[in-house]
Amino acid sequence: MLDMFNDLKKGKRGAIAKAITIVENDQKESKKLLQEIFKDSGHSIIIGITGPAGAGKSSLINKTAMEMKKLGTKPAVLAIDPTSHVTGGAILGDRVRMSESTDSGTYIRSIASRGATGAVSRSLRNSIRVLEYAGFNPIIIESVGAGQTEVEISNIADIIVVVFNPNTGDSIQTLKAGLTEIGDIYLVNKSDLSGTNQLFDAVRDFIGDSEKNPTILKTSVKNNSGITVFAKTLKDMMISKKKFKNDKNHERLEAELKDIVLNNIKEKIDDMLVSDKTFSKYLKKLQSKDIDPFQAAEKIVKSLIK
Repeated sequence: MLDMFNDLKKGKRGAIAKAITIVENDQKESKKLLQEIFKDSGHSIIIGITGPAGAGKSSLINKTAMEMKKLGTKPAVLAIDPTSHVTGGAILGDRVRMSESTDSGTYIRSIASRGATGAVSRSLRNSIRVLEYAGFNPIIIESVGAGQTEVEISNIADIIVVVFNPNTGDSIQTLKAGLTEIGDIYLVNKSDLSGTNQLFDAVRDFIGDSEKNPTILKTSVKNNSGITVFAKTLKDMMISKKKFKNDKNHERLEAELKDIVLNNIKEKIDDMLVSDKTFSKYLKKLQSKDIDPFQAAEKIVKSLIK
């Protein structure tokens, strides 16, 4: 394992891939890994890029990562994919679309969301730590706009970018569905398409006067327009967010600690319930309708927490 840490420090791709696989799949080894790298984490700026499927995020991130590299940063990308039903792993489309920036030295990895609330946060937090240890900054998280994942991303990222394109007719509906509160930057991507100006105006009218005072930009990968400005905006924002990084980290570590404690307690209680005589006694009473679920639960809790 020592070799792996040395290689990780040098940013070697094989070591990074191995470490993230451990984080995703092996809880026991993951704990050992974290003990080693934790002190060297928490310094990179995390950029969350989200928005409806089909907004063109992968191609945009590909070009933006290359521009950010030119600006002297060392970006890495974690793409959260809906779980592949066949293999249980992540769908690899993103890495295919981003091959150009991979060739230029950006590290890109797809992470399966596995469909579980909270699971995204756990593997994501620790994958970010691996990339921080390997010297990447910023770390860009790509996710499909899908409700719960969005909330989790907004808890983890320092900068949130929401991407729309004129072809997604439900863009304004999506805006109303809660993405308005989280964005630092709103992008109308694929701005070579007709309807761009109407969407840009709608976004500006809808969120322009919000408390966050977000930046609204147009980008087009096809015409290679707006991407340099977007990369420069991100770089400037990284500098301004750095000031609040410590406070943010303290909040996040508190949330993470609560998550882990509650999860550990839940696992222990699940194990106890399997073998608990009181549980099976009240379950039978519930099933025969001798008691209602709330009364049954109260009796079981009292027996467990003496």
